[in-house]
Amino acid sequence: MTKEIWVRADMPDDKEERKELLISAIESGVTTAIVRPEDADLSSLGKMKLITDGDDVRIVDIRSPKDQEKALSLAGKCSAVVISSSDWTIIPLENMIAKFAGTGTKVLACASDPENAVLYLKTMEKGADGVVISVDDPGEIRRFSHLLRDSSGLELKEVEVTAVRNIEMGDRVCVDTVSLMSPGEGMLIGSQAGCLFLVQSESEDSGYVAPRPFRVNAGAVHAYTLTPEGKTRYLEELRSGEPVMIVSRNGSSRISSVGRCKIEVRPMILIEARYGNDRYSTILQNAETVKLVSSDGAISVTELEPGDKVLARIEGGSRHFGMRIEGTLREI
Repeated sequence: MTKEIWVRADMPDDKEERKELLISAIESGVTTAIVRPEDADLSSLGKMKLITDGDDVRIVDIRSPKDQEKALSLAGKCSAVVISSSDWTIIPLENMIAKFAGTGTKVLACASDPENAVLYLKTMEKGADGVVISVDDPGEIRRFSHLLRDSSGLELKEVEVTAVRNIEMGDRVCVDTVSLMSPGEGMLIGSQAGCLFLVQSESEDSGYVAPRPFRVNAGAVHAYTLTPEGKTRYLEELRSGEPVMIVSRNGSSRISSVGRCKIEVRPMILIEARYGNDRYSTILQNAETVKLVSSDGAISVTELEPGDKVLARIEGGSRHFGMRIEGTLREI
C-alpha cells in the first residue's frame, strides 16, 4: 500500500510564511496539506487538498500517557489521526498502529527530518499510513522528496520461463507516462493477478529505434497492471492523468501519471512461466524493444527462452473489481 505524504502548513503565525510552505510543498510534489481555516483562499496556489484540524482529521500532540489515550480513543471515529510530539518516542506509534488496524482510521506521524520519516513508515514492519512533514523552513521540504518517489516497496520473485510462442495479432497497449524511467524500471503486467511480470520501459537503445524512457509497451488489452492503491486495472481502462505505479528491479516504487495510452493492432507473443508449482502467463507485443526485467539486466521477448529467469510480483488470493480478496481462484 502506498504511504501518504502530507505537509503541515498551519504552524507559523504569519500567513505569508504559511503560504511559502504551501508553495514549496506543491513544487516538491506534495498534494495534501494541513492548513488553518482562514487559509482556504490559498487553494489558488495550485492543485492540492487542504485539510484543517477537526475536518474529519484530528491532530493530537502526545506529551503524556493521557494524550496517548486520547489519540487511541479516536480509532474508527475519523478518517485520520495525525500524531505530533516535541519529545517523540516510538512506543506511542506502535500502540497506534496496533489499535487502529482495521478501524478505517489512518495514522500519520509528524516528522521534522527525513530519517525519522523513514523510521515511522517502517515501524512494526507495517509502518504508519503516512507522514506529515513538519518544518519551519520551506526549503527543508525538498529533503523529503525521495519519500514521494519511493514511498512503498514491493517484493519481487524470480520466475522461470517455461514457454514462449507466437500467437494471433492482438490489441496492444502502450502506456506513455509523464516520467522518465531508467533501465530496470517499468510496470507490473500479467494475465493473472497472482503473477505480474516486470515489463521494462523503452529506456535502452535497441539499435532500431531511439530510446523512449517514458514509455512501457505494456501488453494486451486484457492484462492487469498494479496501481498505487494496491488494486489492479485492465490496461484497456487506463486514461490520461490517471496514476500508475513505476517499479524497479529492487522492488522500490514510485507514482507517475498516464500521459496517453496507444492501442494498436500488433503481432503478439505468449510467455508462460512457473513459480514453484504454480504456472502463470502474460501476453506482450512481439518486438525486440519489449523486455522483461531480470535480476541483472533485461531480456527482449524476441530472445527469451525456456529456463530464463525474470522478475515478477507473486501474490496469493484473488481479485474482485481490482481489489484483493481472500478466496480460491484459478486463472488459466
